[in-house]
Amino acid sequence: MYASFQFRKGWNVQFLERDLLTPLRMTVTFASPEKIIEMAKRGGADLNLESRAGLQHGIEIGRGGFYLNLTDEQYSRLL
Repeated sequence: MYASFQFRKGWNVQFLERDLLTPLRMTVTFASPEKIIEMAKRGGADLNLESRAGLQHGIEIGRGGFYLNLTDEQYSRLL
């Protein structure tokens, strides 16, 4: 699963299947970018040094994304 985010009067997050074409209906909006980082951690994103820097860069420019490694339960909640 891929989480794509951008800033538009809040941090809007859209979820896409691994094909990066099929959007899920659920979207979320956060007031702060720290919630995006927290989501990445809880969603099992690979947050090595390089990907963490990429996530921070996305926040700085107002758009970005990251892959999530969700459990079956987490995935079913998004559907």
